[in-house]
Amino acid sequence: MPVLRSTVLIDAPRRTVAGVLRAAATHAEALRRCGHRFAARNALLRLGEEVRIGVRVAPGVRVPVRSRVVRVDAQGMETVLVGGPLRTLTHRVTLTATAAGTLVLDEVAWTAPLGGLGRVGDVVRGRQLVLRLLAARSEVLVERAAEVSGWPVVVATALLRDGTVLAAQRTRPPALAGRWELPGGRVEPGEAEPAAVVRELREELGALVRVTGRIGTDILLDDMLLRVHTAVPVPGGPEPRPLEHAALRWAGAADVPGIEWVEADRAVAADLVALLRERSTGGDGER
Repeated sequence: MPVLRSTVLIDAPRRTVAGVLRAAATHAEALRRCGHRFAARNALLRLGEEVRIGVRVAPGVRVPVRSRVVRVDAQGMETVLVGGPLRTLTHRVTLTATAAGTLVLDEVAWTAPLGGLGRVGDVVRGRQLVLRLLAARSEVLVERAAEVSGWPVVVATALLRDGTVLAAQRTRPPALAGRWELPGGRVEPGEAEPAAVVRELREELGALVRVTGRIGTDILLDDMLLRVHTAVPVPGGPEPRPLEHAALRWAGAADVPGIEWVEADRAVAADLVALLRERSTGGDGER
């Protein structure tokens, strides 16, 4: 099984690079630079989502490939082949935080069909295609991470209590009214993100909270970075109230996938489920 790898060091936090990695536009641009095509149902890649690739093997000739996202989190992403001419195809990206930035290890492994003839095709064409794609993906990750690192930050809060997370139903804008979100808002200039979480939940819910960590990747919005923090109510504090929302609900791990979240929060649904299940078994780790 051929395995090709590339590494690149990016001057950006690991969760920011992970956010760039999960954006469908990142993969679409890298593939476009190599003459290929990429399509995904969602702008933010989710666990279990299928993506479609049109691999250009000759002028005017494209081979369709379908892959499924089997991991997407703050440590990287992995996809596996579910349709196409190859026998197997795995794409794995591992992100490691270092003092100098985020080290990206990008790996592609595959098994060609047709035995010896397929192996000849790997040498003649397959490896060349993969090497070009790895180089293009590194370029796009570096460029995009540099661009978004300076964007304003918005915080969202996974407020946890007794194995549940608080969801708030939006009233505006009209396109999002009725959908659910993790409460939060913009970080003010000079304000620390945990302080913004405490302030926003006091303003939106009348609640007093203690910030406990982070989950998921950064989420790329139009021109802002969304970061999801975890928090717990301060003992003896007031019960959260929907001061700026239509309603509130406490959702358990089994409930989270069925909630009609706004798009950005839907992207961290799998992280929420994993966190709630971890808390139910006594874990308390940051994701």
